[in-house]
Amino acid sequence: MPPTAERGRLNRERVLTAAVAYTDEHGLDAISMRRLAAELGVVPMALYKHVADKEALLDGMADLVLTELGPIADAGDWRSTVRARILAARELLARHRWLRRVLETRVQQTPTMLNYLDSLIAVFRRAGFSDVLTHHVMHALGSRAWGFTQELFDDPNPAPPPTPEQLAFLSQAFPNVVAMAAVAAHSDGSVIERGCDDQFEFEFALDLLLDGISVLQAAQWEPPRN
Repeated sequence: MPPTAERGRLNRERVLTAAVAYTDEHGLDAISMRRLAAELGVVPMALYKHVADKEALLDGMADLVLTELGPIADAGDWRSTVRARILAARELLARHRWLRRVLETRVQQTPTMLNYLDSLIAVFRRAGFSDVLTHHVMHALGSRAWGFTQELFDDPNPAPPPTPEQLAFLSQAFPNVVAMAAVAAHSDGSVIERGCDDQFEFEFALDLLLDGISVLQAAQWEPPRN
């Protein structure tokens, strides 16, 4: 079909849907206005009626996939509701692996992104959390609120296993690190499919945070006064 015919049916939703599908398949580094235009069968300039530039395209792509989460669901208590929401966001990141980098690099958050955070904050406030405690809770959650975090041992290019000689040296030089590494759980079913079971580690840390937050809320915690 000629590009002119395709161009007549172009709209913002179609542009963003195609961009998400392309990026899901090829990765974030592969997407460009030129490649997206070729995918849609239009000239690149046709896209600029619907997205101002690549950054606007990335904003729109993130907004589109965030709608997959739907409204926040009340799980009966604030802890279960927050936990379920964050783990749902983590599942979303697993389906759209590029989304994490987009969220990390936004200079300004879109209304859709702000709505996600606003709905999470609302759970705490409805449960009786003070605004000051909620403020600190959101800081403590950090990027974990979006379903991801930078892990201490997350290495995108892991080294090969040490030789027996290297392991003997490491055991002498860094006995505590080696002892910890020796009991690390591994899972081919984890999100990144290498190293420690990152899904288990994520949920473990999330539960620690939520348990600690529960204690502070029950004690009607307030920050120390200077």
